[in-house]
Amino acid sequence: MDALSCALLPAPCTLCGSPLPQLSLAPICAACWTEFPLQPGDACARCGDTLDMPATAAGSASASLCRFCRLAPPPFVRAVSYGIYQGRMKAAIHALKFDRLRPVARPLGQMLAQAIARLAAEAPAEMLVVPVPLHRSRLADRGFNQARSLAGYALEVLRKSHPDWRLTLAPRTLMRLRATASQAGLTSRGRRLNLRGAFTVSDPDAVRMKHILLIDDIFTTGATARAAALTMVRAGAASVWVATLARARRISGHRHTPAEKPEDPGLSTHTFTRELEHAINFSSHGQPPF
Repeated sequence: MDALSCALLPAPCTLCGSPLPQLSLAPICAACWTEFPLQPGDACARCGDTLDMPATAAGSASASLCRFCRLAPPPFVRAVSYGIYQGRMKAAIHALKFDRLRPVARPLGQMLAQAIARLAAEAPAEMLVVPVPLHRSRLADRGFNQARSLAGYALEVLRKSHPDWRLTLAPRTLMRLRATASQAGLTSRGRRLNLRGAFTVSDPDAVRMKHILLIDDIFTTGATARAAALTMVRAGAASVWVATLARARRISGHRHTPAEKPEDPGLSTHTFTRELEHAINFSSHGQPPF
């Protein structure tokens, strides 16, 4: 029946345009699923970014950290990603977010689960899983939060593969107070300033002394992860860990994605920390859920 349906009503792969051999709610061909760029092995032990040079000097804590984590350690323990935000991965994420191809969230969530599983050996045995929220205006426009969808499908996989790992989805824990401009096209500094006053914790008692697993679709400069993690740490969270489906790749010390500018060169630790602190606001008085 699938072959006949595809012959009568041919549907192309969303990513490459090739005819699909069978009907699918997530119209991406098998070949494209194998072409998603994976995260390289030599990565920063803190943020997961590609290291400028291979880690050496066993026993040296700084040898496995990128320049940015050495200058200004992030407020999260560790960040992991499944793959690189380019090629088929980028196209699939765009299909999910901007073309509203929501069925793609399930296989992408399964990829995210593989990234999260890398934390199992060292992360706490019980964690709140917190998707990075959209502002309510963007949520109303898009109709769904892609981070929430990815987190839900990832947990379906992890409950089977890691049944003893107590991961509880908590989608209303973190809220976005302000409708920030798109991060695309902004420098690293611009992204941090764009997040000023953006996040809050809905109920600090719910996160106090809890371990948090923060979920998002893309890790670009890390501004969102840092701001969201610091918000929850200041609200009393015991620790914050980060997992994303994809991350932008740095080239020659700078991070490039289409329509983005590179990281700010020469950013001082004092400036970085001061701007990041300005981006945090976790007073939740009178604020509705996102």
